[in-house]
Amino acid sequence: MTPLLVLAEDIGPKWLDWPWVQDHTAEIRERLVEHIELTVLAVLFGLLIALPLALLSVRYRRLYGPVLAITGVLYTIPSLALFAMLLPLTGLSRTTALIPLTAYTLLILVRNTVTGLDGVPADVKEAAVGMGYARSRQIMRVELPLALPAIIAGVRIATVTTIGLVTVTALIGQGGLGALMLDGLQRDFRTPLTVGIVLSLVLAVVADVLLVLAQRLATPWQRAHKRRRRQREVAT
Repeated sequence: MTPLLVLAEDIGPKWLDWPWVQDHTAEIRERLVEHIELTVLAVLFGLLIALPLALLSVRYRRLYGPVLAITGVLYTIPSLALFAMLLPLTGLSRTTALIPLTAYTLLILVRNTVTGLDGVPADVKEAAVGMGYARSRQIMRVELPLALPAIIAGVRIATVTTIGLVTVTALIGQGGLGALMLDGLQRDFRTPLTVGIVLSLVLAVVADVLLVLAQRLATPWQRAHKRRRRQREVAT
């Protein structure tokens, strides 16, 4: 047997014990579902908070600086510090996990939404006003749809970031796949650690791909615009 095969046989069982994985399939599935739920809820709550803040910031420009400052401060607070502050109020609960996770999405979502709204061409806004659109209708029917690419880009960043941050909540009894990693570290048993890391990476990639597909479905005019531009380039 070659030295490389000996090394592979020695390393393999240390990092991934398949019998353990087969025996704990139900637990792994449960942790994966919990990870997905925490991620979806955090990003959804973040959107529900960030969209009104962004719309207010676009309408009243003086608010944008303070909103960015506050969300920036929240983004920089270490998760363990937030957990420590929340534990006396919410205990070892999902709420304690979701509040910091949601807070960390706000800076990304607000900034991208404002950027997207600012990128709407002035002539498009003027055309909407000329057609008699009220300000609220103009935002909902014209500006937000055109800002979708930037908004979804923010959602993609927030989602992938949150998938990584969810693992930290294992320290308060939540954490999804982070619970597997913590279990592996505490027992010096690498298989749960490997499973948690690999599934987190796969989950991040799958979520990003799904959001890209959602963006393509939600913005069909972008594909038409790119197609026309390519045709003009070929013609010239």
